[in-house]
Amino acid sequence: MNRSRWFWNRFSLYQGGLHWLALPLTLAMAGCASVPLKEGGTLSSYGNLGVTKGELSKSRTFVDGQGLAAMKTVKIVPTTFASDAASRVKAKADRALVSNALDRELCVALSDKYEVVSAEQPADLTVRAVVTDLVPTDKAMAGVSAMVTLGTGVVLPVGVPRIPAGLGGLSVEAEAVDSSGIQRAAMVWARGANSIQNNPRVSEVGDAYSLASTFGSDFSRMLVTGKEPKDLEIVLPSGQRVQSWFGGKPKYAVCDNFGRSSGLARAVFDKIGAPPEWSDKRAEAATQ
Repeated sequence: MNRSRWFWNRFSLYQGGLHWLALPLTLAMAGCASVPLKEGGTLSSYGNLGVTKGELSKSRTFVDGQGLAAMKTVKIVPTTFASDAASRVKAKADRALVSNALDRELCVALSDKYEVVSAEQPADLTVRAVVTDLVPTDKAMAGVSAMVTLGTGVVLPVGVPRIPAGLGGLSVEAEAVDSSGIQRAAMVWARGANSIQNNPRVSEVGDAYSLASTFGSDFSRMLVTGKEPKDLEIVLPSGQRVQSWFGGKPKYAVCDNFGRSSGLARAVFDKIGAPPEWSDKRAEAATQ
């Protein structure tokens, strides 16, 4: 079975189980880290943002769908950390893992609609994101959770969920401005890891690394569709996104600046609770 067929089969199975969605969602919300929305003062305007919405992900958003419709090109300014968020993470390399995961997801997801160009080139849109807060993952508790899940998975049909303690979280704000500096979309977003959807990783930024990709997907979907994203919206991934997930060549070369996904290898490492740098290809390249 080729990789694309494997992916679609897995997705079909997931769709078939959507009628059971209410129970996992309830359990996820019960075992979820609490992370408040936090403004970092980096957006060109906060006046356009709507009221707080969402269950798993909390967000305030603004999107000018009509204004975005004519946009063709986009460039991504590398994600940075606000000083408060940076102070919560000891290692610079760990902060780089989170920001790079966010930028990689933005680049691949935005490629569905826009041509992604380098930072030095002119573009219709410029996207900037800032991590405004980060709740570190308790590495010891994550290690215990990983062992318990693996151990019970050996003797039971399904391993028990992650222990709902020591969970991490992430808060991000981002905007897309046009070539005249006019804000066309903005989002202030926060989400805590939960015991159902987020695998434990033995890393201070284990959960933030995973949630950075979730934010990148949410913000990109808003720019691609011109509409506010929804918590439980199910969207079929494009062929280029499937290819990128498996570590294939991205649609636009500039996305290689953020490395490639490790695909199945990452899924395996996630299962055993390995820290993200074990499978992040850009982290490996930087180390070498």
